This record gives sequence, C-alpha cells and structure tokens, in this order.
Amino acid sequence: MQLRSVDVVSDISPEEFKVKYFDKQVPVVIRDLAKQWPAYNKWTWEYLKSVAGDKQIGIYNNVKSDAYTPVNKADDYTSFGDYIDMISKGPAAWRIFLFNIFSHAPQLKEDFTWPEHLMKGFVKKLPMLFVGGKGSITHMHFDIDLSHIMHTQFIGRKRVLLFPYEEQHKLYRKPFEVLSLVDFSNYYDPQKSKVDVEKYPAVQSANGLEVILEHGDTLFMPGGYWHHMEYLDSGFAMSLRALNSSVSGKLKGAWNLVGMRNIDTLMKRTMPMKWYDWKRRRIFDAADKA
Repeated sequence: MQLRSVDVVSDISPEEFKVKYFDKQVPVVIRDLAKQWPAYNKWTWEYLKSVAGDKQIGIYNNVKSDAYTPVNKADDYTSFGDYIDMISKGPAAWRIFLFNIFSHAPQLKEDFTWPEHLMKGFVKKLPMLFVGGKGSITHMHFDIDLSHIMHTQFIGRKRVLLFPYEEQHKLYRKPFEVLSLVDFSNYYDPQKSKVDVEKYPAVQSANGLEVILEHGDTLFMPGGYWHHMEYLDSGFAMSLRALNSSVSGKLKGAWNLVGMRNIDTLMKRTMPMKWYDWKRRRIFDAADKA
C-alpha cells in the first residue's frame, strides 16, 4: 500500500475547507472543531450510561462477513450499560455502530453544534454513535448512501485507514456490496498484519491515507471514501452525515440503498455459495485489470 498522512489542522475557515478539501473530496482532521462543544467534556462513560444504559443494543465482533452473512446482522445483544461496563474495563473486541442514542436521549443534541459553516445538507434526524472496545475493528468498507461524514472521536484513540472510492478494485471490493474481501486487521504491524499480499497483490498498489484520531478530533470523510478503523483504546465517536452534494452521488447512493442491497440480500438467501463464487471471480478479474 502507498500511504500518506491525512492533513491535520487546528481550525479552518469555510473558504479554505471548501477549496482544499470539500471541492477536491480530500479527507482532513480538524483538531479544535469539537473542543468548544459541551459534549467534549460532558460525554463520559458514566454520563452515557445515565441517559441510555437500559437500552438494548446489537453488538458486533471482529469476524469478517462471509457468503451467508446478512447485512448488518448483530452477533449478540446486551444492554448499553452492560456493554459500557465491559469495554471500559479493558480490551474487548466488540463494537456498536449506527446506534441512534439521540432517539433515546434527545437532550444530547444540545451538547454539540452542527458544523454548517463548513458544509450543508446534514441529516439532523440521524446523528449516530459508534462505540468500540480496545482491539475492536471496523473492517474496510464505504458508507452505502455515499454521504459526507464529520466523524468526531470521544475518549480513547482510533487508527483509521482511508482510500478514495476509485481504488475499489485494488481493495477487492465485493460486487453488490460496500465491503472489501481483504482483511486489513493490524495492517500497520508487520508481525500481526492479516493483509495477504500474495493472495491479494493489487492491494500493494492502492493509494491511501492514515491517521490516529484522539479525543476531540473531527475527521471529514468525503462521500464514498473507503475506511478501516481499529480501536487502540476503548472509546466512542459520533458521525454527522450530510447528503452527497452532487446529483450523481445522490442517485448512486439511492441505488445502493434500494437496488444493490436488496439484490444482494435476495441472492444470499437463495443461492449463497453460487453468489459468493461468482463474486470472487468478478473481484479478482477486476483487481487484475486495476
């Protein structure tokens, strides 16, 4: 892989953000954007437990999906409070994603400010919480609706690996899915890396970026950007989503949600192994060409 560091700024003007990052669809980390929010100091494990600890949630392990795995199916269920107790004590490779804690505790929306001075189109009904124990992994994927994301880290550190959408075939994208066939776990450690470059040689020519997010850091991820995340400490983050700014992006995102996902779900239910085998042939053909 050919990797460079994500740009990191303390603060940024709307004009500079638009010209250097939004218009060019380039990620950037803004260090001080969230540090003025009440949430920066207020959102602790104990506070989150106090507002939503009794809610039942789905939790996910580090195992990558296979031919039989339904989209977004949880691996287990527990209460949010019990989950927090588990991960805050130490390593626990379980994570939560797309948890709309704000529907249970709407007062949390008063603790942050939507960064509309930087971009428009935020879907204000859907701020989402992402939580993970130390050692948990979000495998390489892109967001299905192609939204632009402002992803703010709270508590702990998280390593993020990013690739532009155009690198999809070098990443061995599964047809009709938003997932990579490659396991990028511990990609940065030669002794622990699960990236099999002999099996997936095109990965070596993929051009990407990486960064470690810390408490208060906000990562701008343009719509369609591939991302793989590893929790270096137990922590959580909030994603604020904005609809894709281009007409083609909106249409492609709608197709992904309504058409592509439903076709994939149907085929996984009716002929999972044949569907998986067909995908694998297509994946490697596309990677060879890339």
